[in-house]
Amino acid sequence: MPVKHIRGVDIVYEVIGDRGPWVTVTPGGRRGLVGERPLASLIAEAGYRVLIHDRRNMGASGIAFPGDNESFEQAEDLLALLRELGTGAAYIAGSSSGARMSLLLAHHHPDAVKALLLWRVTGGEYAAKRLAFNYYEQFLDAVAAGGIEAVMATEHFAAMIAANPVNGETLRRMGAEVFAAAMRRWLGGFREGCDYPVAGLSPEEMRKMTVPAIVIPGNDRVHPPAGAQAAHRLLPNSVYREVLTQQVDVDVDFEGWARATGTLAARFIDFLRGRERL
Repeated sequence: MPVKHIRGVDIVYEVIGDRGPWVTVTPGGRRGLVGERPLASLIAEAGYRVLIHDRRNMGASGIAFPGDNESFEQAEDLLALLRELGTGAAYIAGSSSGARMSLLLAHHHPDAVKALLLWRVTGGEYAAKRLAFNYYEQFLDAVAAGGIEAVMATEHFAAMIAANPVNGETLRRMGAEVFAAAMRRWLGGFREGCDYPVAGLSPEEMRKMTVPAIVIPGNDRVHPPAGAQAAHRLLPNSVYREVLTQQVDVDVDFEGWARATGTLAARFIDFLRGRERL
């Protein structure tokens, strides 16, 4: 799989399709590019070139923790990757944490974004607490209990090391103290924006974003419809479409969204074709 050295870290990526406008698809959580390859493939079949990638600290990409905000760093990485590939402005699609990243890219670099395709937008108190633990606090607990070796034994980082053994060497060189400081810094950055109706950006910032968008709500505890409804209300040039309307009492409805991939792709393809006709 191709790799680009982006902003100090190796980023693994894949392009599906060889013609048409560029679309990027980014999954939620700390999932790698395989998480949305089925969706990306369906969009590519409709005549688009679709970029998927392992964000830093995910999948087989490299490990580095710069700055104060993880989603902002991911957005800057994606911008740099698009520029390396010479795509020009692209359609930016993202789910959950991928949606936060996409919104930040559009906020800071609107000229790089043709339109946003957002689904399972994160918002609310439950999501804020749960994601703070999933992304940062569990790793702070691990490093406090057993140093960097305990971090390397966690499910997430063990998978990263299995995918790319260089990541184990990177963590050992980094050491417990530097790793813990990075997690505390990124946890602080996450908490700064987690209480907004749409996690990551203030309502004032959202209202100033004029990029076209389609917003599709989630259906579980971490992705309640209220987050997407707020995004639609705040984004002045957005449309609201639904895919899964039955709410389920789980943190993340992975199975439901896997079954709905075809419907989700159809919603996005309709939107993309509409934008291309303008």
